[in-house]
Amino acid sequence: MSTPRVIEPRLVVDFDKLLTMTGADLGATDWLEITQDRVNLFADATDDHQWIHVDPERAQEGPFGAPIAHGFLTLSLLIPFWGELFDVEGVTTKVNYGLDRVRFTSPVKVGSKVRMAGQIAEVTEVKGGAQIKVNATIEIEGQERPAVVAEFLARFYK
Repeated sequence: MSTPRVIEPRLVVDFDKLLTMTGADLGATDWLEITQDRVNLFADATDDHQWIHVDPERAQEGPFGAPIAHGFLTLSLLIPFWGELFDVEGVTTKVNYGLDRVRFTSPVKVGSKVRMAGQIAEVTEVKGGAQIKVNATIEIEGQERPAVVAEFLARFYK
């Protein structure tokens, strides 16, 4: 089992500043290697043991030439990546509110490195706080096509 990553957010703003951040480019996280151990743990957690994920020998003969991460594993990395990019101070509660659009545009082979880039597409005031929509792209090192493109929604309550 690997040691959890503890990374401070690159950008921390107060709530009032958040309200003015529509269009802000948040940059990109550090690269994270996708290991077979991580894939196997996700398979165990979700009961998805399809051979393209967990059988490296057979996967080499499969359509991708190697085992690949589950699409939802790659998507789940949005949360730790988000914490690496951005945080808001002066709030009592932070909620992952959901996703609007999600596409898995390219498989992530075990051994690849991924990172997330994000832009705040929209900031909307809601009762007691604010909701943001983030255009999130999980990129694969050395590849033109990203692994995941998603619209991520988060809420911050005062």
